[in-house]
Order: sequence, then C-alpha cells, then structure tokens
Amino acid sequence: MNAGGYLWWYIDAMSECGQYSLSLIAFVGSVFSPYYARALRRGLSPNPENHCALNVALYTPKGHHWSMTERPQGSVVREANAFVIGPSCVHWDGSALHVDFDEWSVPIPRRLKGRVSVYPDQLFDFSTALDHQARHHWGPIAPFARVQVDLSHPAQSWKGHAYVDSNEGVEPVAQAFTQWDWSRAHMSDGASTVLYDCQFHEGPDRLLALRFLSSGRVEPFEAPARETMPKTAWGLERRLRSERALGRIQSLEDTPFYQRAVVQHQLLGETVSSFHETLNANRFASAWVQALLPWRMPRLPARARSRV
Repeated sequence: MNAGGYLWWYIDAMSECGQYSLSLIAFVGSVFSPYYARALRRGLSPNPENHCALNVALYTPKGHHWSMTERPQGSVVREANAFVIGPSCVHWDGSALHVDFDEWSVPIPRRLKGRVSVYPDQLFDFSTALDHQARHHWGPIAPFARVQVDLSHPAQSWKGHAYVDSNEGVEPVAQAFTQWDWSRAHMSDGASTVLYDCQFHEGPDRLLALRFLSSGRVEPFEAPARETMPKTAWGLERRLRSERALGRIQSLEDTPFYQRAVVQHQLLGETVSSFHETLNANRFASAWVQALLPWRMPRLPARARSRV
C-alpha cells in the first residue's frame, strides 16, 4: 500500500429492541488520523501500517461511548484471518467475524472492553469505484448479518442485525472528495439497500443505489430525490434520498466533519430505519479541525503485540 493509501473494515449493528447500536471500524492507514495527515503534508512517505486504529462507538440509552486510539506498526499484526491492533483484534474463524477489543475513551477515560461477533447470512465478493478515476473503492462484505454483543465495560449483552463493508484507496479521501452521504437499510424481504451519494473536487456527482439480495445478486435501483436533513450542531449540511419527507432522526455522532444518525424514511415503498453518515472531506482537511483531532484520537507508542 502506497503512502496516502488506506484500507478499512466497517461494521454497524442495532439491537432487536432498537435501543442499542454500535459501529466498529478497523483502519490501516487511518484516513482520519491527524498524524498520518501531518506526515503527508510534510512531504514524507509514511507507511500506512504505521497508522492503524480501531474505532469503537457504542450508543446506549445510558450514554455514548467512543474510542479511537492510533497505534504504530510495532503494535500491529496483519495475518490472513486476523488483524491485531494493540490490545484489540479482528478475527475471522471461517463462519463469523469476531472483534475483541480493550480500548479507552478520551478525554474522559472510560474502558471499552468485550466481544462483538458477526454471523453473515451471505458473503459478497463485490467492489466498485466511488470516484471517476477509480482511485477509491467500496464494497459490502456481509450486507445482512446477525450480531451478538457481549461487553464487560460497559456491561451489556444483546443480539440484533448487522452490516459489514470495506473501503480502500490509493490516496487521501480529501484529495478526491468534497463530501459524501452514505446510508444502508435492512428491507422486509431480507435484502439490504445502500445509497452512496458522492461529490468531488472535479467532475460530476456520482450516485450508487444498490440492492444486495439474499440470493447473492446485486441489483441497481432508481434512487429517489435528495431530501435535506437539518444541519448538525456543528453546521454540517447533510442529505438523504427518500420517497417522502424524512421522519425521526436519531443523532448518534456529531463532529465538525462527520455525522452518523439513524433516520426513518421511505425507500422502495417501505418505511425503513437507515444508518446514515455524512463525511465532509473539506472540513476534515481544514487546519482548525486538524488541530482538534488529537484530543479525540491519541497515538500511543509501540507495545508488545498479541496474537490470535
């Protein structure tokens, strides 16, 4: 992987009762790392494997728990079926993807420890370019899956549905994109729909509207018009495609350059609850946001590595 390149695996999940949700992202060449971005700005050629992190975000009725600690190459092990990042590990055992983590939130230190196990109903070998130069790619791995969450810190145990995908690129995200709005929804027939609405520094917008079927097929569909969502507390503009006016919006993450929410809306004749995110790459690249990031994303020195 070249300097400036990245690879990440993304998981989101919601409990059967709808009261608990989570997001996990394992990064090689962390696209949101202020340390990686600084090295690139200085004209260096940083190794992406020297900028790895596991982002853990838990959303519960009692509060929000978030951690993203960057670790250097000396604390990382990458194997065919496992990715170790300091005290945490993502591991595929042939039938399930397990994420064992032991992380700490900042600036208020709270431990995040436990296991999340994702059981795919169907694996997909699908990838498509997001940009016109095909320098950034995305594809779901398990667009519909079952999840088991067992945590000791904070103590909770629940089951629900999950989604897994991956993004990779050969250059920083902010080099190509100005913004994207992404969403995924679980449909009544078992399919999963994804909308990826991208804007760029150069060239026309690009929209992906895809249905991932339980049979393993991938079908495009005609996306409805953009609906404008209320701006976030940080003034971030965001949109979602819907056949009717948007319903309830449950904010999960609100930062200067990124937001995540669960949105109720109409899609393909159904009322669905979509996981939705907005990334404003211009905001991320701004000097004031880069100065804030280390407070939320600390970097630790190398430590002894564990193995599966």
